[in-house]
Amino acid sequence: MSVQVWTYGFVIVTFSLYIGIAIWSRASSTKEFYIAGGHVHPLANGMATAADWMSAASFISMAGLISFLGRDGTFYLMGWTGGYVLLALLLAPYLRKFGKFTVPDFIGDRYYSQTARLIAVFCAIVISFVYVCGQMQGAGIVFSRFLEVDITLGVVIGMTIVFFYAVMGGMKGITYTQVAQYCVLIFAFMVPAVFISIMTTGNPVPQLGFGSELTEAFGGGYLLDRLDGLSRELGFDVYTEGQKSTQDVFFITAALMFGTAGLPHVIIRFFTVPNVRDARRSAGYALIFIAILYTAAPAVAAFARTNLINTVNNAEYSEMPEWFSKWEKTNLIAFEDKNNDGRIQFVGDPEKNELTVNRDIIVLANPEIAGLPNWVIALVAAGALAAALSTAAGLLLVISTSISHDLLKRSLMPDITEKQELLYARLAIFVAVLIAGYYGINPPGYVAQVVAFAFGLAAASFFPALVLGIFNKRMNKEGAIAGMVCGFTFTAGYIIYFKFINPAADNAAGWWFGISPEGIGALGTLINLSAALLVAKFSKEPPEEVQKIVETIRLPGEAMEH
Repeated sequence: MSVQVWTYGFVIVTFSLYIGIAIWSRASSTKEFYIAGGHVHPLANGMATAADWMSAASFISMAGLISFLGRDGTFYLMGWTGGYVLLALLLAPYLRKFGKFTVPDFIGDRYYSQTARLIAVFCAIVISFVYVCGQMQGAGIVFSRFLEVDITLGVVIGMTIVFFYAVMGGMKGITYTQVAQYCVLIFAFMVPAVFISIMTTGNPVPQLGFGSELTEAFGGGYLLDRLDGLSRELGFDVYTEGQKSTQDVFFITAALMFGTAGLPHVIIRFFTVPNVRDARRSAGYALIFIAILYTAAPAVAAFARTNLINTVNNAEYSEMPEWFSKWEKTNLIAFEDKNNDGRIQFVGDPEKNELTVNRDIIVLANPEIAGLPNWVIALVAAGALAAALSTAAGLLLVISTSISHDLLKRSLMPDITEKQELLYARLAIFVAVLIAGYYGINPPGYVAQVVAFAFGLAAASFFPALVLGIFNKRMNKEGAIAGMVCGFTFTAGYIIYFKFINPAADNAAGWWFGISPEGIGALGTLINLSAALLVAKFSKEPPEEVQKIVETIRLPGEAMEH
């Protein structure tokens, strides 16, 4: 069977499974809609958290970035993984003990301020919208290539599916759908990785194949040595040598770490388990499930880069395999025959290079480039859709709960009934899906790049407010508000300036202190922290009951009632 037929089969089966789960687990109360009733098993929550967190950026774009940037691409790997450890150790158990539905709920109550709550609502909505754009974009790429439909139609299909099970099931439906999506995405990522590792190195474990010698059919020698040699020969940056400045790598890694620990759609997952102990257990499970993909990603990147160079460089354009023309139709690969010799020159010199490759296609095209069976190629497509849609659903729920619960129920319309609150939550998802779809069709950058902006904004707004709210009982509402406003405004302004107002200055020479827009969230975090501590020092202490709450949430015990 053709790749398209296999893909249709996998998509129909997996989407039917997701919809069936949503119908089975539909939410009938706000507690089920917001936190799945608070009784999800930690193992299931660990899987759901892994799927929620490993978005299209992790599945599609991260290995692609490492493939093109080499060692410089690994800051995504280090930042996202390290950030999850921060989240699991510093925040998740304490937030679960506090016993609230959402991050704005915690900030509003901890800082005894409706203003703080509304600022947190605004930040949560903006961060989630920026993040969800990347997921819709990833879904569109998969649909356009493997189902051979227009990217716009692909985004619309993804929007429709997510809207259906998010609206019907809320967090309850999303949780159990994400368990299924994790199984699909991890199987889809690892199967081709194992295939290619065996083909190129004879080692069935990709993580070990990454450091192994290539078989004689692939030229022998160690994989990374071979890749470095090819890079030098063709004029690309050496794969294992970093090109970015030390400070930029540091700030990007830090921004991704702090941002991960402040992401509202991941934090909310720890409110779905029965108690604090289960929050810790689910964090441990999630870290194991995440590590399976993250430890394999560098190997996938190296295999893909080697196969791509060997396949396309100096090859006759008229004799390229079918996958090449299929990807050309999506405009994600483009060939320009500059010297009119009919051969593809894939080199590091921009004046001579004739091939443009979008980084987001590397993982998706890798099985085709390697000549794997059609069912494996289609499986990767299904896995990429699972990654994109699982995270999109979690983000849309954050937007929905921020509007219906934090903005309306807790601020503007406190007298609405539970039924009305559920209605507003579902209407909010509908509007959010439309906006996310638009930016998925008209994305501001690569999937991982767009997602990095969301992490930077989360780092500069939520991370200090959450950490200080848990570990500093002297932190008051004035400090928290000042910190969030200063950190978020600075980071958003920096990103907007270099990406939209003056993109010509978006380079190492134009950046402040040599920090790229992807890494500026770390500096925004420091600004937030400094402003919060300074303002808190010269303003009134929090009420005594708030300080007691801060002391209580750090002690062993169950969730609080307040």
